[in-house]
Amino acid sequence: MKAIPWWSWACPLVAWVLLVAKTFLPVEGPILVIFVLALGGAVFAGVHFAEVIAHKLGEPFGTLVLAVAVTIIEVALIVSVMLGGGADKAALARDTVFSAVMIVCAGVVGFCLLAGATRHREQEFRIQGANGALAVIIALSGLTMVLPNYTQEPGPSFTVSQLEFVGLVSLVMYGVFVFVQTVRHREYFLPEVADEDSHAAPPSNAMTLASLGLLIVSLVAVVGLAKALSPAVEAAVKQSGAPQSLVGVIIAAVVLLPESLAAVRAARMNRLQTSLNLAFGSVIASIGLTIPVVAVVSVLIHQPLTLGLDPKETVMLALTMLISTLTIATGRTSILQGAIHLMLFAVFLFFAVVP
Repeated sequence: MKAIPWWSWACPLVAWVLLVAKTFLPVEGPILVIFVLALGGAVFAGVHFAEVIAHKLGEPFGTLVLAVAVTIIEVALIVSVMLGGGADKAALARDTVFSAVMIVCAGVVGFCLLAGATRHREQEFRIQGANGALAVIIALSGLTMVLPNYTQEPGPSFTVSQLEFVGLVSLVMYGVFVFVQTVRHREYFLPEVADEDSHAAPPSNAMTLASLGLLIVSLVAVVGLAKALSPAVEAAVKQSGAPQSLVGVIIAAVVLLPESLAAVRAARMNRLQTSLNLAFGSVIASIGLTIPVVAVVSVLIHQPLTLGLDPKETVMLALTMLISTLTIATGRTSILQGAIHLMLFAVFLFFAVVP
């Protein structure tokens, strides 16, 4: 049995030390850089422990564990900022979820297709699983980020009853997807090519339980550090003159980075099905779990919640969903699809940074 890597427990430990020290230290200058590095280390440590648990459970439960772990981080960050931000944070959940959709469906999928095609020319995947996952993403995205623009005047938001109902529908839809992925049609999401890592002996029960405990410690550390860093990030975005929605992009990028790297690595190893499970699963969890939680928080603290996208963002979302549908239509991908997705991602980043 392999021992727990020293860095995986050292990173959360450093993060917790910094959380205690922030009471006495101003989070600026060199201290800010240290906090950022500690945040990144805690995120990677958390995903490492999630991977250990995933290896114990096997596919497709492994990708499900990673997706849920990342979503817990995302939800905790959004809720913590909402609780301390007031009405000016009404659009944070929308910006973060939309950014997650674009980062994954345009950026991560693009990098996976390009990395895989560069090494293997063409790759195959199970069209039933990818098509079903994308259908859930399209439905959730439309219900939570497009429909609010047409339900009431003025403003891109739901009424309280509408918000509660759509939040419930999102949660149910996520639950149905998980049931199909793990029980009813599990074979749709299994890799066609054997994973070389799957031949390694699974971790022991003791290792799995230790990883679960350290995963929780890492996630709490991530939330605390992100909360401490959020004022500096918001001030930097405001000072640069970039759109305020860039804050949501940064939050989504931080929590999705480790999972994105794992997806690209799987594609290079000719396991595109695993890459798509990771990518699409994280988006479904991001919408299906985040929206219900922030809806409950919004109702409880009587804080407005802006969910409807701006026209240019709606066009970007629709275009990305259309291209994604065409990409998975044949069950085979090449370098062309990867390039198209990455161009969409570049356009998204340009409009996120330039006012």
